[in-house]
Amino acid sequence: MFAGEDGAQLLCCVTLEHLSPSGQGVRRQLIRKASVTLGRNEFQEIILRVHDGKVPHSYHLKEFKLFTKFARDGKCTVKLLPENIQVLISNCPPNQLSLFLKTLSIKHQAWQSSRPLSDREKLKAGLPRSFEAISPLQQKDIQKVQELRSKAALKGLSDCTNSMKATLPGQQVKRSRSDTNFSPVKTNPSKKPVLSLPSCKLNKEQAAVLSAVLSGKNVFFTGSAGTGKSFLLKRIIGSLPPKSTFATSSTGVAACHIGGTTLHNFAGIGSGSAPLDQCIELAQRPGVLKHWTSCQHLIIDEISMVEAQFFDKLESVARSVRRSTEPFGGIQLIVCGDFLQLPPVSKGKEKACFCFQAKSWHKVIKVNMELTEVRRQTDQAFISLLQAVRMGRVTEEVTAKLMESAYHQIERDGIQATRLCTHKDDVELTNDSKLQQLPGSVRVFEALDSDPALVKTIDAHSPVSRLIQLKVGAQVMLTKNLDVARGLVNGARGVVVAFESGKQGLPHVRFLCGVTEVLKPERWVFKSGGGIHLSRQQLPLKLAWAISIHKSQGMTLDCVEISLARVFESGQAYVALSRARSLEGLRVMDFDPRVVRSDPNVLLFYRKLRKEKLLKQASMDNFVGNRENSW
Repeated sequence: MFAGEDGAQLLCCVTLEHLSPSGQGVRRQLIRKASVTLGRNEFQEIILRVHDGKVPHSYHLKEFKLFTKFARDGKCTVKLLPENIQVLISNCPPNQLSLFLKTLSIKHQAWQSSRPLSDREKLKAGLPRSFEAISPLQQKDIQKVQELRSKAALKGLSDCTNSMKATLPGQQVKRSRSDTNFSPVKTNPSKKPVLSLPSCKLNKEQAAVLSAVLSGKNVFFTGSAGTGKSFLLKRIIGSLPPKSTFATSSTGVAACHIGGTTLHNFAGIGSGSAPLDQCIELAQRPGVLKHWTSCQHLIIDEISMVEAQFFDKLESVARSVRRSTEPFGGIQLIVCGDFLQLPPVSKGKEKACFCFQAKSWHKVIKVNMELTEVRRQTDQAFISLLQAVRMGRVTEEVTAKLMESAYHQIERDGIQATRLCTHKDDVELTNDSKLQQLPGSVRVFEALDSDPALVKTIDAHSPVSRLIQLKVGAQVMLTKNLDVARGLVNGARGVVVAFESGKQGLPHVRFLCGVTEVLKPERWVFKSGGGIHLSRQQLPLKLAWAISIHKSQGMTLDCVEISLARVFESGQAYVALSRARSLEGLRVMDFDPRVVRSDPNVLLFYRKLRKEKLLKQASMDNFVGNRENSW
């Protein structure tokens, strides 16, 4: 189990602040590398222990307030009321902090229901002092808190109900001044937070990658479409300290999905085509230099689209501006992507080289790992077909199946198939003309941007447009995970069936999963150059008669029609086909086996990668065998 994965311990920065009766800070102690542990003493009371490596500070968690508004940024405050002390936690891996706060909230609620010992009873008990880390959350803890809530609801004790509500990271609950447990925040009283055990959905392969990352190694992890690379990447980001971790991607939309910025924005050296000396000068501008010097963990998603020359330039810049001779200036690199998908964009006649062909690649990347368990598709025959296409092997059987799919009737409930196009112009023409052909008036929804002057930057990162035009009957696609359990996921297909009356006139969308939902504006937040946070608030929808293959990366589509006649890049056919959840939901028009191409350099790279993996496995098996024989 990784540090903090049991919910009892955090490794972070802590400021201990002693307050005067009027709430003014009178004494502060900063502990940059603190260990914060949730435990129990000899009387089973909950204790918060802050250790600076020398002397532990222990606090009884009887009456306190939690301030969790910035928990997603790895920050929160525990205010101990009788002592008038604040424990300010920062630079904490967000996933660890989330689990810690959930454990604290639920364990404290369960403890409140038991009768506390009086000072006299404690004295008579004569127990030696002790401190033991609190046990991980269990189903019995959840059940106990749910029972307490039910009892409170039955008795009609609204104040008690309020005090029993779990305050989870990012959530705020409105409370009376006499309630000393949690911070005041607004919530919908009819919508109680669902209590459940933290879900650890990482499979063995994903857990091995996370373990390698947390051990400080420079890791490249890959895998075919649908193996959960993006899911794992988000777990990795949430497991690293926010201040020194920079999440980037080769494309703006992919960067938005992981809450980061583009690699070019982070680097601050433009296209990287300038001479090295000039790139180093650009990277030493105040805002950019701060990125380079504070970065300890650099994440690069969609590495297949990063050009080798640019990667080499970054490596040289990193060593120079950080004044370090270590590879990449000592920054830990976590690199993710599939080289058998979309390649780097070529500039001019010269073909762009893949990142693994960079001179510095093998010097920098020390661990290569591959995810093989496909999660997007469940039909093994379809998975095998996609793997064959990925490797550029199109047998007669594969050809026959894809040609037969041209006759699949995949429309239902008024929801038509989305056409995947190789060219962006085709997408815009198709969507515009189809919308115009529908009867009725157009409803226009305008985004609320954090900085209208930077609309071009926001457009490049945002998965939704500044203006969205809709009509009843418009084919749409969800652009954000809203409720995974109900099928409202990024890429879910639907049709607009009505609009609400009133000024906003929000659309009612019937989705293929059977759910009809009123769509409200959602917010996307991402970083631009200089570390500025930008945001766009807009309906999580886009027109879906057609989308481009490039924009479909990372999506899972329920009903998709593909024309591969104009495929112009290696891996493009595979990216398009692998968006489909099933063969039944796929229709391939005018299939020609000649459009399926895999770059020979990439195939050779993956053959070497797998050979190394087999050799390591064989040597490990021999080592285990020799040890067993020696016993």
